[in-house]
Amino acid sequence: MPISIPFNCMLLGAVIWFSGALSYVAHGSKTRYYDFKVGFQQVTKLCKSRNIITVNGKFPGPTLYAQEGDRVIVKVTNSAKYNVTIHWHGVRQHFSCWSDGPSYITQCPIQPGNSFTYEFTLYQQKGTLLWHAHISWLRATVHGAIVIYPMTGVPYPFTFPYEEHVIIIGEYWNADIEVLENQTLASGGAPPLPDAYTINGHPGPLYNCSAKDTYILNVVPGKMYLLRIINVALDVELFFGIAEHKLRVVSVDGCYTKPFETKSVPISPGQTTDVLLTTDQSVGRYYMGISPYMFANVSINTVLGLAVLKYTGSSDTSSIPMPNLPGRNDSNAQMKFLNQLRSLSTPDAIVSVPQTIDRNLFFTLGLNQKPCPSGQICKGPTKNTKFSASVNNITFQRPDISILQAYYYSINGSYTPNFPDQPPRPFDYTGTSLRNVRAMTGTRVSVIAFNSNVQLVLQDTSLTSTENHPIHLHGFSFYVVGFGLGNFQASSAGFNLVDPPMRNTIGVPA
Repeated sequence: MPISIPFNCMLLGAVIWFSGALSYVAHGSKTRYYDFKVGFQQVTKLCKSRNIITVNGKFPGPTLYAQEGDRVIVKVTNSAKYNVTIHWHGVRQHFSCWSDGPSYITQCPIQPGNSFTYEFTLYQQKGTLLWHAHISWLRATVHGAIVIYPMTGVPYPFTFPYEEHVIIIGEYWNADIEVLENQTLASGGAPPLPDAYTINGHPGPLYNCSAKDTYILNVVPGKMYLLRIINVALDVELFFGIAEHKLRVVSVDGCYTKPFETKSVPISPGQTTDVLLTTDQSVGRYYMGISPYMFANVSINTVLGLAVLKYTGSSDTSSIPMPNLPGRNDSNAQMKFLNQLRSLSTPDAIVSVPQTIDRNLFFTLGLNQKPCPSGQICKGPTKNTKFSASVNNITFQRPDISILQAYYYSINGSYTPNFPDQPPRPFDYTGTSLRNVRAMTGTRVSVIAFNSNVQLVLQDTSLTSTENHPIHLHGFSFYVVGFGLGNFQASSAGFNLVDPPMRNTIGVPA
C-alpha cells in the first residue's frame, strides 16, 4: 500500500490471520527425551576468555531432532546463577500451554538449583524452528535449533538434498549479558551494539583474534544441500548470502513455500528460512556472510559476520570472494523477498485460509518515552527520559506470578482481561511525532474465544523514532495476508486469501 510521503518516513504494516481450529491429530508418534543442563561454560572469542551461560556446554546449544507427530519431553535443570525458562519458538502448543516457556506468562522461572520438565506434541509441523531462553537477555547464548522431519514415508516437496546443515546466525557480546541488560534498563537508553555477528557461534575473520574462529561448511561439487537458517539475534534483522551462489527458498518458520530463487535472505529475530544450495560454481572457497538490516538512523555494527563454504579439492590458500549483501537500509531488497513468499499446499498440509473473521484487532507498535527518576541522568531521547516500548500505547508490566497460573487458579490482581482491540485514539501513525509520547503501564490480556478466526493488523509508528519490530505469536502460526507501507487503510488494502505465507514471527520494520 504505497502512499505519497517520503520513502524514509514510510513504515511497513502487516495483516495476519490466525485460527484456533484443530483439525489434525497425529497417530503412531514416538516420544523423544532430551536433557538440558543450563550452566556456565568458558569460551574464548574476540581476544577474551569468559564464562557464558549455555545448554549442555554448547554455543549454540544442542539441536532438538524429532518427527511430525512426535511427543517431546525435555527436562531442564538450572545450574546457573540466574533464573531461566526455555521457549519452544514456533511449536504450536495444542493443549500444552504450560510448556510454552515465557517467564511470568505461562510459568514462573526455573530458579538456580531447580528443574522443570516441558512436554509437547508436534501437531502437523515439520521443518525448522528454534528454542531459546525466555527470560531477560539470556537467549543471547542460550539457544538452539529444532529440526522436525516429515512422518516416515512422507517426502519433502523438493529434491531430496545430499546433506542438511543448520546455520544459526546471531550476535555476541564480550561482556556479561545480564549486566548489560541491567545497565540498559537503568539508563533507559538503547541496547549496546553487539561486539560481533556470528555464524554457528563463530565471528569470522573480520573480527579481532577470529581468523581461526570461523565456521567452515565443507561441500562436494555438483550436489544440493538444504540449509536451515535461524536468526537468534536479540533485536537485529539480518541478511544472509553466499558469494556467487543463489539460494532457493523452500520453507519459512517450519511451513513449506512455493520455491523461488534469491541472492540474499532477510531474516528477522526468531524467524527461520530453509534454502536449497546447489554447489555449481568453480571449485574453491566462498564466503557466507551476514549483515544487519536497520532502517532507523541509529548506530549499528556494520562489520560482516563471515563463514566459509569450502568445496572439496579447493586450496586452503585460494582467495575467497565476498558475498554481495544488501545495504543496511535496503528496504527494496526486503520487500522484494517478502513479495515472493507464497504457501505451498501438500497432500498432508493443505493451505486453508479462513475466509471470514470472528475478531478484528488493530495493534500499534510504538517506542514511547517515560520520565527519568529524580536525580538521575538517563540515556533515552533526552537526559530526562527513558525509552519505553508499547502496544496500543500500553507498556507491559511484569506480574509477580505467571498469568496462566493466575488464570487457572482464579487468582485475582495479577492481570486484567481488558487489553484494547484498538489504540486509545487514531492518529497519523507514520507522520509527525505526537507531543505526548507517554505510555500507560499495565498487565492486560486480550481474551479470545476458542476456535476463533482472528484478523490482526500490526501498525508501526514513529512516536519517538522509527524502530524495527519483530513480532512473534506464541503457540500459533498465522497467515500473512497483506503488508504495505504507511498507514493501514482498510478500504484500499489488498489481501491474499489464496496462498499467503504461514509464519510464527513477522518483521514489522520501519
